[in-house]
Amino acid sequence: MHFKLLIVLVEDEHTDIVLETARELGATGATVLSQARGEGIEKKKTFMGLSLSSARNVILLLVEEHMSRRILETVGEVCEFDDKPGTGIAFQIDVEDAVGVSQQINKLASEVEERI
Repeated sequence: MHFKLLIVLVEDEHTDIVLETARELGATGATVLSQARGEGIEKKKTFMGLSLSSARNVILLLVEEHMSRRILETVGEVCEFDDKPGTGIAFQIDVEDAVGVSQQINKLASEVEERI
């Protein structure tokens, strides 16, 4: 079984919907790194040197490769990444190898076979 790492950089208020959407589409878990900072094309405004931007989170999802594209696209649609600048970004990276995922493999094996 092959995996992809989905990395979602999102405003704090959208974290729960990302996690719920990914779970509904087959993700078996996630890691959330809180209080990330980032900057897009347009620099955020500041007030007396303090940033007015909201908190961001980095969400890491290790998902089976046949599920990854659907999860990636659906998260982008639900969070309106392409419609509202500055709401977030998501991308995927190939994973060459992973350990500690035997429980996920057992759970996903029949589901992936049905999709192929």
